[in-house]
Amino acid sequence: MSSPRVVALGGGHGLFATLTSLRSLTSEITAIVTVADNGGSSGRLREEFPIFPPGDLRMALAALCSDDEWGRSWAEIMQYRFTSDGPLDGHAVGNLLLAALWDRDEDPIEGLDRVGALLKVVGRVLPMAGEPLDIEAIFLDQGEKKTVRGQKEVATTTGRFESVKLIPENPKARPEALAAIAQADWITMGPGSWISSVLPHLLVPEQVIALSNSPAKKILLLNLDDVHTGEFSGRSALDHIAAVAKLAPELSFDFVVADTSLVQDPQAAELLGEKVSTQGGELLVGDLRLQGSANHHDTKKLTSLFAHIAGKTLVG
Repeated sequence: MSSPRVVALGGGHGLFATLTSLRSLTSEITAIVTVADNGGSSGRLREEFPIFPPGDLRMALAALCSDDEWGRSWAEIMQYRFTSDGPLDGHAVGNLLLAALWDRDEDPIEGLDRVGALLKVVGRVLPMAGEPLDIEAIFLDQGEKKTVRGQKEVATTTGRFESVKLIPENPKARPEALAAIAQADWITMGPGSWISSVLPHLLVPEQVIALSNSPAKKILLLNLDDVHTGEFSGRSALDHIAAVAKLAPELSFDFVVADTSLVQDPQAAELLGEKVSTQGGELLVGDLRLQGSANHHDTKKLTSLFAHIAGKTLVG
């Protein structure tokens, strides 16, 4: 059987880990990346230019670069950040390269494809929407609702998450992304910052319809049971699944992947398994944590997991 055509949805370090793992199994990968970041280098560039935040797109390109000396060396250059006392401090070279291509009036997809050709990437990297976006979320804190706008602000806000929306609302999807979803054999979502990297993919109406209609095997990768502050901290695996179902009730997943840390409590494990089964999926549990890390997946362990899923889909 030929390599599966895979579409991976997400952003940031979570998507980077997924892409790094998938590329060991297939060369037919399309990364669809959240484009609402307003922090760090990306945020500063957005303040100066009307462009997509380049950071998560750059990371996805670096994850998919070729394994030869050319690809790896260029990936390192793309990820390199300037260190200085001036305005370049903290900017990643790849962010500046993408900003330059886009500022030259090059179509965003053409710019990404050009950098992809430079890195000899395995697959393709696409933005989630046809325009740059902002995130606005509502949290409940000590009985009062507070509205927070901006990815970096949402990521550091405490309180119980209530809802999230994109600005502008109901953005158009890129036709290239919709075509990739329609042709996919597998679709993965997560892991990553649930509010700012994962859930936004369910706020693009055309994309949700395409995901729901796709016959691909769909895989939801849950976050590790970490203790980070802000965003979705302290929420259970069931809460993560419920947030997805609330935004896209018609979207179902064939496999839901959980680290062993999420099922240490027998009752929680039973409830999680029942919830996934009720929604027509299969819960896959394994040790996926990177040793010594609180919230990062081990890419080699993820590769083994995806190989296991490939075996199950071949049998099925």
